[in-house]
Amino acid sequence: MSRSALGLAGSLGTTLQRELQLAFSSPGRIVNPLMFFVIAVSMFPLGGRMSAEVLGTIAAGVIWVTALLAVMLSMESLFRSDFDDGSLEQLLLSPQPLYFHLQVKVLAHWLVTGLPLVVISPLLGLLLHLPEAGYGPLMLGLLLGTPALSMIAAIGTALTVGLARSGLLLAVLVLPLSIPVLVFGAGLVDTALNGLPLTGVVAVLAALLVLAGTLAPLAIGAALRISVH
Repeated sequence: MSRSALGLAGSLGTTLQRELQLAFSSPGRIVNPLMFFVIAVSMFPLGGRMSAEVLGTIAAGVIWVTALLAVMLSMESLFRSDFDDGSLEQLLLSPQPLYFHLQVKVLAHWLVTGLPLVVISPLLGLLLHLPEAGYGPLMLGLLLGTPALSMIAAIGTALTVGLARSGLLLAVLVLPLSIPVLVFGAGLVDTALNGLPLTGVVAVLAALLVLAGTLAPLAIGAALRISVH
């Protein structure tokens, strides 16, 4: 491995370590999206008189939509502290490839905010009376889909990082782009419950993840340059 490649790997490792340390130093960044996810999903069985059969039918859609909202809630802090202390501008001026640093930043953010949503999803599926055959596809779909949602949401966050109140604008930017992931993510569970092969839907979700992971950092970088300058 060349010296430049080793230097890039070391720099990316430092970025990952820094992002994880920042996240764990502010537990609210981890707890708030998770608590929102749990409370919002819990409102469905507690707030209505739907039967267990009806809840099981809508469980996948409810969990996926709520996961998207939780991801958007957590994304507000992705670039905010870097923008406030000026380190974001230094990152944009760094000779290191911005593309890979942005991938690592979003990955670190997903590890502390998106991955817990995946882990806790079976409990919420149980709360919503999701049939047993849907638990594995639900977790697999979220494991593939939530990183893609994080990449998509990061584009909107980068565009609005310089705005004081960006919640509504972020939703307008992110929600339309997230629809394919939601459709195929919820569809994976429905496919499993209908006893159909999962390979095609899993392949589509994986392709969406690869597409988001490949193209989103380019859009995020361009959006950050617009916001900072």
